[in-house]
Amino acid sequence: MLQDLETLARDARSWPFEQARILLTHVLKKRLSDGERDAARLLIDAGKADEALAAFEALSRPVVLETGYGPSGLPHMGTFGEVARTTMVRQAFRALTGDHWATRLIAFSDDMDGLRKVPEGVPNPEMLREDLHLPLTKVRDPFGTHESFGAHNNARLQAFLDSFGFDYEFMSSTATYRSGRFDATLLTLLERYDAVMAIMLPTLGEERRATYSPFLPISPITGHVLQVPTLERNVETGTIVFDDPAGGRTEVPVTGGHVKLQWKPDWAMRWTALDVDYEMSGKDLIESVRESGKICRALGGVAPEGFNYELFLDIEGKKISKSKGNGLTMDEWLRYGTPESLSWYMFGSPKSAKSLHFNVIPRAIDDYLSFIDQYRTQEPAKRIDNAVWSIHAGSPPEVASPVSFSLLLNLVGVANASSKDQLWAYFARYLPGAKADSEPTLDRLMGHALNYYEDFVKPSKSYRLPSEQERAALLDLAGRLKALPADTVDGELIQGEVYAVGKEHAFEPLRAWFGALYEVLLGASQGPRFGSFAAIYGLPQTIELIEAGANGQLAPAANIS
Repeated sequence: MLQDLETLARDARSWPFEQARILLTHVLKKRLSDGERDAARLLIDAGKADEALAAFEALSRPVVLETGYGPSGLPHMGTFGEVARTTMVRQAFRALTGDHWATRLIAFSDDMDGLRKVPEGVPNPEMLREDLHLPLTKVRDPFGTHESFGAHNNARLQAFLDSFGFDYEFMSSTATYRSGRFDATLLTLLERYDAVMAIMLPTLGEERRATYSPFLPISPITGHVLQVPTLERNVETGTIVFDDPAGGRTEVPVTGGHVKLQWKPDWAMRWTALDVDYEMSGKDLIESVRESGKICRALGGVAPEGFNYELFLDIEGKKISKSKGNGLTMDEWLRYGTPESLSWYMFGSPKSAKSLHFNVIPRAIDDYLSFIDQYRTQEPAKRIDNAVWSIHAGSPPEVASPVSFSLLLNLVGVANASSKDQLWAYFARYLPGAKADSEPTLDRLMGHALNYYEDFVKPSKSYRLPSEQERAALLDLAGRLKALPADTVDGELIQGEVYAVGKEHAFEPLRAWFGALYEVLLGASQGPRFGSFAAIYGLPQTIELIEAGANGQLAPAANIS
């Protein structure tokens, strides 16, 4: 079975597997000679990754994937997207190599950066203003819960990642610099200072070039992270000399956490020191990735593989900006949708720009549910490319929800429901014996539907009066449904009557008939499968709704409200 999975992974076409194959090629090239690489590749392609690992000692080191986080603010949608997508690549790599090859996912917090401005919406801004330019792990915590602002946000990051079940290793820039883990690479950078400057200076403006240094010394007097020129560098002693505004000419070692690197050299230094094999980033960082890769090579390292994902757009098609607040926050998505639906949204077309606003959540939920349903009947070669394989690490749930999210939204509206208990009452006949503990996904979706309807659907409801053709069809449908047993819960039987009425009354195209049902009865331009909706809502209640719509009783009430 394991070998079958490896075979499927080699042929899989979804982007995580494409990236996994690229990563495998990168690691083999990075660690082995040409002849060794060919031999190892033959073994791996034959489903014998364990033999390849045993034959070549260089392959025994874990494959390292990294994601980065700037803790000057709280974790956000981009943080989730980067970790989720990198995790998908990691899972695909494990499948490709039979899970013989150890992997690590490092969530790196750049918490040694100086606080350059006071973030919006944070308590005690005056206190933060007093701590400007200190490393984030020296800035006092405005929330009063941790020893520093950086520690507070790091804790939030870890709690955030843990809540989604991500498997990762947290790493702090401050702790890593101070531990000496970066010392050897920092000394190499000091030695190759001119090569690094030759890469960086052409990318800077004239004024910036005059003062630029890859080293940001920490002032021994104020503790500030200083952006000052390096006046001298002493390779033999491992030190730099700079002019400290608080104390004049000063010499400090580049090791032991006495300096912090500018972010592009810092990125390259991390790749080298931590032997990073894979890191993805946003399309806006393409040039930064290129320059950091050059610095990595100048330090004797090998730049990691990865790809640049597209950024999200707001409802007007504009780039989302944290400072403008025109995006969708994690808390907002999770109020209206499930974590799985967010992972589904992150899976789809990462190299294409996508809108990220409230309107996409219902569709994302229903698409995720439909992919779960498809997975049950797909052949293995299709399953491994199904998004839910990547979302659930190869083990998606057997079942999702018996009804769609869009149906729940309409049920909430028509039933005027304000609690889960009211919604469960409608399902008592449709799903006999079903309860929250036996249908946990449905129960969660009910909560999301109640929130989404109240905040977005209800304010935008717009019923209309039926045309003469539509009124006749609605009354005909009501009559046909009255002929059915009142306790009918067969959605397909009801749906058959809906189709028959649409054809009998010559709606062309037939979808115009369904549009009329949604607009006249539900006050929306789209809706769920009407037969399923009627089965859950109840046949007598549905008949009453249809007759009210046919007689124009719904539109005036909506207009008055």
